[in-house]
Amino acid sequence: MIEEQVILVDPQGRELGVEEKMQAHRDGALHLAFSVLLYRDGGNEREFLMQQRALGKYHSGGLWTNTCCSHPRLGESMSQAGIRRLGEEMGIVGIHELSDVANFVYHAELDNDLVEHELDHVLVAEASDIAITANPEEVMAYRWWAQSELQAALEQEPECFTAWFPQVLALTLANA
Repeated sequence: MIEEQVILVDPQGRELGVEEKMQAHRDGALHLAFSVLLYRDGGNEREFLMQQRALGKYHSGGLWTNTCCSHPRLGESMSQAGIRRLGEEMGIVGIHELSDVANFVYHAELDNDLVEHELDHVLVAEASDIAITANPEEVMAYRWWAQSELQAALEQEPECFTAWFPQVLALTLANA
């Protein structure tokens, strides 16, 4: 198995080196990440493709979140990394470009004694006609969620969502 590494950065996004992924999450080291959120016109309102993380994920298992997320590899653009993970997590192919609409730094104490401390890039694309074949090791469920229903669920049951998702949605809506 190939050792996954993350790119360590300062708060301005300047690269500082690399570290093994799990060690970075144990240490709470600031590193690059991305969150992809696909959307479509649902007729009355925009809908977002959400996934429920598989229970076996190294953190946040069973929680709802954006379409996919991960970390770019050295030499990989954010868009390339997002497109790669759409295939790996959701089995989605045919997305050729993702728009990098915003980024933010967050720090969250998670389950399994792990810490997310990421400079997270929010990547979006319109995707009305796609085939989805979710990887069961990554995703336990997925659905298109109407914007108003999603916002209501976030307000009523925030514990059902990942730590980073509220900011991903807010930045997506602010930059739509």
